[in-house]
Amino acid sequence: MFIQTETTPNPSTLKFLPGRIVMESGNADFRSADDAIVSPLATRLFAVPGVEGVMFGYDFVAVTKGDAEWQHLKPAILGAIMEHFMSDAPVMAGEAPQVDADSDEEFFDTGDETIVATIKELLDTRVRPAVAQDGGDITFRGYREGTVFLNMRGACSGCPSSTATLKHGVQNLLHHFVPEVEHVEAV
Repeated sequence: MFIQTETTPNPSTLKFLPGRIVMESGNADFRSADDAIVSPLATRLFAVPGVEGVMFGYDFVAVTKGDAEWQHLKPAILGAIMEHFMSDAPVMAGEAPQVDADSDEEFFDTGDETIVATIKELLDTRVRPAVAQDGGDITFRGYREGTVFLNMRGACSGCPSSTATLKHGVQNLLHHFVPEVEHVEAV
């Protein structure tokens, strides 16, 4: 099994491509070993000292490190991913935990339904595919008075360039297609 790696804009996150489907649909983001209990693969990865976050996408595993150096972590992570896929164990054995209790609860005024539908379509078709290439995900959280609130996960969470991505990329794109959008904020 050959696993490729790719850097991400976040120097603390590396993207691992095992050459097979990791998650059939959606993604899963784990911020601690306790969260990872529902995933045999995430549990293996958190057993590697220095791993602080794991995210699964369609065909990738994004791993976020702490203070350790990639040259020390990378071989152990590659080994854990390879062992997992060679064992034919499932990636997920249960439901992925939510980042916080309100993470799935969207908020917006009922009069803004058309604006929100357009924002979600733009996020799903233009923003999320690009962000997934960098090992992350951005999801809609809410809209209020011209401000779009987004959840940033995986490599996007804590990325030094995430503010620029939001302000210059996502905000400009949304404002271009939805003039009512004035600001974009991460939650």
